[in-house]
Amino acid sequence: GAYLILAARALGLDAGAQSGFNPQAVNEAFFPDGRYAVNFIINLGVADHAGTFPRGPRLAFDEVAQIV
Repeated sequence: GAYLILAARALGLDAGAQSGFNPQAVNEAFFPDGRYAVNFIINLGVADHAGTFPRGPRLAFDEVAQIV
């Protein structure tokens, strides 16, 4: 799933993994014949960043890591 998200973002799409879903319910609703099964769910699209908060501050590399 991570490579799919990276590829989508490389194409300019916004993508994010979803958690907390019921895989059995998804399988029954979308794959009733049992030939396929859900592994993960992601959202894909183009976000409207006008309503999002700015990214919070991040620690500098030297503050959290050391090359040995």
